Amino acid sequence: MRIRILLILVFAILIVLMFPKGESIESEVSVGSIWVEDDLIASTTFEVLKDPAVYEKEVSAAISTVYPIFVINAETEQKAIDSAKSYAEFLILTIDNELFNASTQMQNPTFLSNTSYNKFKEIRQNEKLLSQKPDWELKQLKRIVETVLSKVYRRGLLNLNYPVIGSDTISVRDGKFERAYPKTTFFDDQSLKSFIENEVKSSTDNDQELTLAIEEFVYHFSTPNIIYNQKMTDTAVELARESVPRNTGVINENERIVAKHDRITEQVKLAIDSYRKAKGSEIGFWGRFIQNIGKFLHVLIILVPLSIYIFLFRKHIFYDNSKILLILIISLFVCSIAFLTLQININLPVELLVLVPVASMLLTIVFDSRIGFYTTIVISLIVGGLYGNNYVLSVTNILAGGLAAYTVRDVKNRNQIFRSFIFILLGYIVATLAFGFERYESIETILINSSLASINAIISPALTYGLIIFIEKSFKITTELTLFELTDFNSPLLKELARNAPGTFTHSMTIGSLVEAAAEKIGANPILARVGAYYHDIGKALSPEVFVENQVEKQSIHEELEPKESAQRIINHVIRGVEWAKKNKLPQEIIDFIPTHHGTMLVSFFYEKAVKLYGEENVDKDDFRYPGPKPFTKETALLMIADACESISRTLETPDPQKVENIITNIIKQRMDDGQLENVPLTLSDLTQIKKSFLNTLIGQHHKRIRYPNQDKLESEAEVKPE
Repeated sequence: MRIRILLILVFAILIVLMFPKGESIESEVSVGSIWVEDDLIASTTFEVLKDPAVYEKEVSAAISTVYPIFVINAETEQKAIDSAKSYAEFLILTIDNELFNASTQMQNPTFLSNTSYNKFKEIRQNEKLLSQKPDWELKQLKRIVETVLSKVYRRGLLNLNYPVIGSDTISVRDGKFERAYPKTTFFDDQSLKSFIENEVKSSTDNDQELTLAIEEFVYHFSTPNIIYNQKMTDTAVELARESVPRNTGVINENERIVAKHDRITEQVKLAIDSYRKAKGSEIGFWGRFIQNIGKFLHVLIILVPLSIYIFLFRKHIFYDNSKILLILIISLFVCSIAFLTLQININLPVELLVLVPVASMLLTIVFDSRIGFYTTIVISLIVGGLYGNNYVLSVTNILAGGLAAYTVRDVKNRNQIFRSFIFILLGYIVATLAFGFERYESIETILINSSLASINAIISPALTYGLIIFIEKSFKITTELTLFELTDFNSPLLKELARNAPGTFTHSMTIGSLVEAAAEKIGANPILARVGAYYHDIGKALSPEVFVENQVEKQSIHEELEPKESAQRIINHVIRGVEWAKKNKLPQEIIDFIPTHHGTMLVSFFYEKAVKLYGEENVDKDDFRYPGPKPFTKETALLMIADACESISRTLETPDPQKVENIITNIIKQRMDDGQLENVPLTLSDLTQIKKSFLNTLIGQHHKRIRYPNQDKLESEAEVKPE
């Protein structure tokens, strides 16, 4: 009980954490509806905030007007030119030292590539060796470099390449002045290389090697003088954001927000929503604490009726903490989706994507339709509460979820997913039309709502049938889907039973019909009872010759066995049946039918035989008793009674109703006197219904037929005619 209470408290706390923070919980309003309460008067002055989507759109528009900010460094040009000229002199001196100082063996001491360095060395060598003035002198390098760099800085060089700059326009600051330019007004790295190449070619008479050498020299000293400033850009973006007003106006204290019977317009809805937030922001710590207590009680109020129902009418769920945990997990899953949709800032009715039908179908399949429907109401109310006590959303989800539960209340196979889709969609469409017409919503709005509802209707059944397998494995629950799959005669165990023990197979199928009909009468689970009957004797398939229904020969093997050994072989079909069922991974609910269908009863035939042979004092009853346990559910009790009734009724030569009724009555009495039914919640009324149902079924199975003409001849041994 402590664990159950803790689970519910944790669930309620988690839901409280999902409620909107700092806002008073009042009824949600929608555009087009009528304000039916008294005039709403502002108790404080507050701003009417813009719709979040509109505000973000305006902010985006303001930010788009902010260009990346670059700053001009005025000192860069002179530093670059001076450095280039100084390095040109250093280059000449270095080459001279190498050429005219024979003792000096130098490697390339410059930043230049070896090709460029050797080209400059060749030019300098020609200057000294030729008696006449050469076509090109190394001293010209300083002049060319200075000229090209001056042209570069006259236009300006960016420190970012064009593709990196997001905008086609940039803002350039020069001291106190700022001006916008197309980014192509200035050089970037790629355009700089092309410009240098074209400029240098005209000074080198198209000498390719010399051109490349000078390009390398000039490019090295081309330092960007227009530098991107991230901090200034971010500041400008933030200023642009702050320049967009968050409100559309102000409502003063004691000013009327909306009058009774006025229609809710978009502006009025914004005012009401803003007032709600303003009230929430004023309450302070203790106010928020009290408000959270209210939210907690709000959730508990919704959960209490469901808890009472489960306690009074579904005790097998109430006393199983794993099942309580499953209900809460499924509910929390759907509520979490509602919370996530609340975080989506989009101008669409995303609340219609909350997968309430998933919870409805899962709980109906796992438990029953009432649990599924009642939990749907609880989840729908909580989701409505998360959306500001949205009555429309709650009703819509109750309708769609209720129809979803209806479609799987007697689910027989996984193909019913298509029927679920249709009914869920129908529920959402009807609710959308009803409230849409009531609010005078546009056709476009209704179509958008219907589209989102259609997405929900498609996703919910698919997700349900995907999760059901996970739930069955994780919580070790057997659903009716699994039970129906086990009724397939092509299942390995039933095929083995039919092949090895056909008599037992027929007996099991007959009992299946018996218990299914009786289970419906007493409120038990018919499909569980039928499947349990199908598999209760699978142990006989491992040694079919031991059991009379499978013996073809007139002589029984038990005629040659001691009574104790015969009894042990009979009892073994229960023990080996359980082992075989576990090996084949049958659900525990089905395995329970195997040991309980005989309970702790005696194998009376062989016990009496042993008593006659050896005397009662020499026979131990425990050697002839089944290991049990006794039946503990209505379904297992039905099987115990039906197993004996069907077997004995087959021995009747003339199965008239009175004899069959006497057999049923006496078997029930024997089982009760032996204490086999002491753990089963059967009433006298249930037993009466069981007797009536068994009687009708058994009489129907043993009905009389008229004899066919010449039947005596058909029954006699066939004559073999000679060829």
